Amino acid sequence: MKKIMLCCAAGMSTSLLVTKMEQSAKDQQIEAEIWAVPVEEAKDKAIEADVILLGPQIRYMVNQVKKVASEHGIQAEVINAMDYGMINGEAVLKQALKLIR
Repeated sequence: MKKIMLCCAAGMSTSLLVTKMEQSAKDQQIEAEIWAVPVEEAKDKAIEADVILLGPQIRYMVNQVKKVASEHGIQAEVINAMDYGMINGEAVLKQALKLIR
């Protein structure tokens, strides 16, 4: 089971992307748990994730989130802005899977 956490400003703008990613995972027969949280919860929730992806609107926080992620032995990156804007669940899922060790 792959555990993918998305972070955004309030945890809401990524909800549609989560749905698209879940559908893509299902279509590819990939077991994945995908959820979104406000970035303020990243520190507390990082222990539950295999990877953390940030919405482009909070890319300025990537270094802080990478520090938290590294403490848990996981990766953190910013979601490609085009994929985020187009709600390309397949591409974002692919990005997440590449980052999971």
